[in-house]
Amino acid sequence: MVHFPTFDRLLKFLAAALLIAGWLLIAGSHCVAEDQAASRQLWLYYPTNLLVDSNVDQLETIFRRAAKVGYSHVLIGDSKFANLDRMPKEYFRNVDRVKRIAGELHLQLVPSVFPMGWSNSLLYHDPNLAEGLPVRDQLFVVKDGEARIVADPPVSFPQGNFADLKHWSWKDDLVVADGPAARMSNLNGHVGRVVQSLKVSPFRQYRISVRIKTKDFHGTPEVKVLANDRALNYNDLGIKPTQDWTTHWTVFNSLDNREVGIYFGCWDGKSGSLWFSDAHIEEVGLLNVLRRPGAPLVVRRDAGFSVAPAPLVEGTDFEPVADPHLGNDPYNGEYNLSHEPPTIHTKLSDGTRLRVSYYHPMIIYGGSVMIALSEPKTMELLRDQARRVHEAFGAKGYFMEHDEMRIFNWDAASERRHLDAGPLLAAHVKACIKILRDVNPGGDIYAWSDMYDPHHNAVKNYYLVKGSIVGSWEGLDREVIIADWNFEHRDESLKWFADRGHRLMIAGYYDAPLDDLRAWLDSAVKVPSAQAVMYTTWQNNFADIEKFAAAVKEHPWWAKRTTAR
Repeated sequence: MVHFPTFDRLLKFLAAALLIAGWLLIAGSHCVAEDQAASRQLWLYYPTNLLVDSNVDQLETIFRRAAKVGYSHVLIGDSKFANLDRMPKEYFRNVDRVKRIAGELHLQLVPSVFPMGWSNSLLYHDPNLAEGLPVRDQLFVVKDGEARIVADPPVSFPQGNFADLKHWSWKDDLVVADGPAARMSNLNGHVGRVVQSLKVSPFRQYRISVRIKTKDFHGTPEVKVLANDRALNYNDLGIKPTQDWTTHWTVFNSLDNREVGIYFGCWDGKSGSLWFSDAHIEEVGLLNVLRRPGAPLVVRRDAGFSVAPAPLVEGTDFEPVADPHLGNDPYNGEYNLSHEPPTIHTKLSDGTRLRVSYYHPMIIYGGSVMIALSEPKTMELLRDQARRVHEAFGAKGYFMEHDEMRIFNWDAASERRHLDAGPLLAAHVKACIKILRDVNPGGDIYAWSDMYDPHHNAVKNYYLVKGSIVGSWEGLDREVIIADWNFEHRDESLKWFADRGHRLMIAGYYDAPLDDLRAWLDSAVKVPSAQAVMYTTWQNNFADIEKFAAAVKEHPWWAKRTTAR
């Protein structure tokens, strides 16, 4: 006979089972925390050019030093990872040599892929794939078989120089006239600027040139364009502490603004002297015009305020348009601002007014240009890169370089998707993760933190991004390991990613005092999933890798580490 338990006994049994399950859950969570603490890793960030044999000699020296003091992983980067299809056999010979060195030293190589913020290496394949800002209905007028831009409205600086600063909108006290120039000397931490406010048309391309001279100047001279509390340009001028008169250029898109403030000066000046002279501004047309499906060129007859007429036909009504200097100076993937833009050749009668719409890239700091997120050919390039890098390295994991993505979501390819910037980036990142999992099933995937961090770059009004990047983190599943470099908000940032279930790496050093590293590790102690710390230098300064390792090992965060790599 089968005896069934009474209801009371059944309740007691279920209660006991739930209690045991709770104990197991708590024990399991402690084990997870212990496992994470026991797998502490010391990483080295190492950018290089493996085409040069001597670079591999130098790499071997650095790798041996790192292995000797306990580094276990190397994030290895090379811009040529985006162009392996063009590399000679000597390059792959050096790759094999690096793999042998790493294997001998028990260093795990983690190659970088997908340079989506600093994309020049990918744009080597096709400079037209750059992200673009829109120019809308720019006025061109036909004369002698060419349609050339007509400024609408006209723009200029007062007298074209700084001889009489009373003609400018305003200046700081430390700015004085010096002949036709504006001079700023010994700023000692004070700002020195001379400013002109100008009326502009929305969504137009403007170019500024100015001659600059310096003498023992310590600071960062800038030409900055501001409108509605937003900067419209971010390119470095590359000015030396001491230089004779040299012409420098910058370009901005007015976006939806009708007035801008243009600043010549310095915000961080210390000692020495700085001069600005011969400032010019022009509305410029078709400079670095992009030609790709997601960035169309549209030319119409000017219809005034009536309904826009049908577009003219390229190749029939006007000759095909392209900028022969787009992204190829001095080589593919590098863009300049100083060349003469193309004109539109046509047989339309003189005086014909045209309205021209197109897209142009922006150079952001240090020559950086971003590749188009929504263009299908971009994903083809990323898939090809992942496959080729994996064939070359056969690594256990790869590092996605989506960081400092400062311009996207403007072109027609993105507009057709009807997504804000955050969801757009999330969809793109999901696709990139899938590429890596297809190429390297079961492998680790790493990512920089900034573009998914609401305490960093995943915000509204980020540089020249259209819309809000909030929600970009939805593209990351919890298996992606985050390299966090948000030092300023490290507690909030680490907790944010840990709460989302991510394992974490601290990207420390950044060519700063080791006290910053100790502050990082103080924060990491609070987050069990912080499992690694990386010596991250942007100046190729490897002088402190031993001191860095010693500082990590002296900290309580390292205490529970085992010898397992």
